[in-house]
Amino acid sequence: MEEMYVYSGTKKLRCGYTTGTCAAAAAKAAAIALLTHDRVNRVEILTPKGHMLHIEIGRCITDNESVLCSVIKDSGDDPDVTNGAEVCAEVTLISEGIEIDGGQGVGRVTKAGLDQPVGAAAINSVPRKMITQAVKDIAELYEYHGGFRIVISVPQGEEIAKKTFNPRIGIVGGISIIGTTGIVEPMSSSALIETIRTEANIRKAEGREVLVLTVGNYSERFISEHKPELSERCVMCSNFIGDAIDIGISLGFSEILIYGHIGKMVKLGSGIMNTHSSFADGRIETLITCGALAGVEGSVLRSLGDCATTDAALEILTENGILEKVLDVLTGRIHGYLQARAKDQARVGAVVFSYKNDFILKTEFADEILRKALGE
Repeated sequence: MEEMYVYSGTKKLRCGYTTGTCAAAAAKAAAIALLTHDRVNRVEILTPKGHMLHIEIGRCITDNESVLCSVIKDSGDDPDVTNGAEVCAEVTLISEGIEIDGGQGVGRVTKAGLDQPVGAAAINSVPRKMITQAVKDIAELYEYHGGFRIVISVPQGEEIAKKTFNPRIGIVGGISIIGTTGIVEPMSSSALIETIRTEANIRKAEGREVLVLTVGNYSERFISEHKPELSERCVMCSNFIGDAIDIGISLGFSEILIYGHIGKMVKLGSGIMNTHSSFADGRIETLITCGALAGVEGSVLRSLGDCATTDAALEILTENGILEKVLDVLTGRIHGYLQARAKDQARVGAVVFSYKNDFILKTEFADEILRKALGE
């Protein structure tokens, strides 16, 4: 493909293309080979965003009734687990219509709320449209008036899927064929955010009234120890707390509960809704602010400024007998910023914990939302 680049910080990174683009290109090549009896080495694919890509074709295998072509997935400079995977399309002529299904290494949907219905191959809507358009273009070019059956497969897909969120969200047996733009932008957060949306949509389809979010592995461990009945209902939002709240509201959840370790959640006390360190830190600064509002003397506040970690700062507060006062202020600030993010469209509560310092904080709405989540 013609090289495309994006910048991430100071780095210039090469873009790649999605599994959906690979599937559409392979299907197009197979349709050409089937109608012309010629091997195809390269095809052009127009992405949903209007970029014309020139995709190299790998295998092109012909038998009596069908042709299988493949494309090697190129994710550019993005650390995508599907990079280098072979995406295949086997095309057969049928009397009419266009049928698209998944074969080896393409997952099957087992839970409601995903892009495709239960039982269908995990080939999302946009890739299905790209595949359909690609073979329609070839039918028109060669004046073919029949239909096509297209089976997409990924030989290593079942193994690759173990490194993805697919098992968690109810897609079994392989990877998903995805992509909304056709292009992979390196280091983009959009794919992770869409995974949050997918999981949240599953919870909605299950009839859950409360969206329960976890920030990471510590959160999931904490829930399994304290509220194991919630373990199968949670959605991991990682650092994207603000985006997850927005998603919950957009899906119609009126109440949202967030579980997180103090090392991440302290940032909410300054309104930082993406807790990744590359986005913002502010942990110690937030505790200093809370300390000042709690009336902590200046010498202690200055000592907090020398701390490299949240745990170190909390130890100083504990030694000075003021931990509870500072955490009370922090809890109130977290509550305020969460409600500000929700803009009165949902009630948001948070449960903040620390294993090392042995405390659990709950914002104003947390207990009430938790009871509702538990059906009490």
